[in-house]
Amino acid sequence: MNQDELKAAVADKAISEIEPWLEKDTVLGIGTGSTANLFIDRLKPLRDQFKGAVASSEASAKRLEALGIEVFELNSVGTLPFYIDGADEVNAHLQMTKGGGAALTREKIVAACAERFICIADQSKYVSQLGHFPLPVEVIPMARSYVARQLVALGAEPVYRQGVVTDNGNQIIDCYEFMIDDPVAMEATLNAIVGVVTNGLFADRGADILLLGNPEGVDRIALR
Repeated sequence: MNQDELKAAVADKAISEIEPWLEKDTVLGIGTGSTANLFIDRLKPLRDQFKGAVASSEASAKRLEALGIEVFELNSVGTLPFYIDGADEVNAHLQMTKGGGAALTREKIVAACAERFICIADQSKYVSQLGHFPLPVEVIPMARSYVARQLVALGAEPVYRQGVVTDNGNQIIDCYEFMIDDPVAMEATLNAIVGVVTNGLFADRGADILLLGNPEGVDRIALR
């Protein structure tokens, strides 16, 4: 199986994971990215079985609406039974690096409101230590240079992601050569830098379930 086929397999598995729990008033949390898009596409046949979705990006919202799935503002919904999203990296503790698509802040907010976070990923995303994938940090534009200097002091090689403006109107700095020994502690340290909106470490609130695609099928890993 190639990577696209693995992504399709985990998207199918995620549908199987949530379908028994869908009710007429269910509002799902939906992530952003190529794997999340495959999951969104598979929701179309089920659209009459649940109420709608909260999207973590404008792109995902448009994709949902194009399929006839109603998109709600998070403030009008509150708690979500499920949040389904991919990851750029995920470790054995189901801690993740996310934000390659620059939607990390909204993804983190929606994840915080979900009772269950289902991460869908192919085996290339499964790592023993986070940091191989550049860690995104969303910053207030006027603070970009200041934040970059603080990231250098922490041992990262910060690179401004030129031409990218987040859905929140902010900018992204990607941290290269930045292997992370303690994801929970580093997440807090980065978020404490003045001018940082949030960073792409999903460690304090990691996934509850990982659906990991490999050539033999899809492994279901649950820690809680």
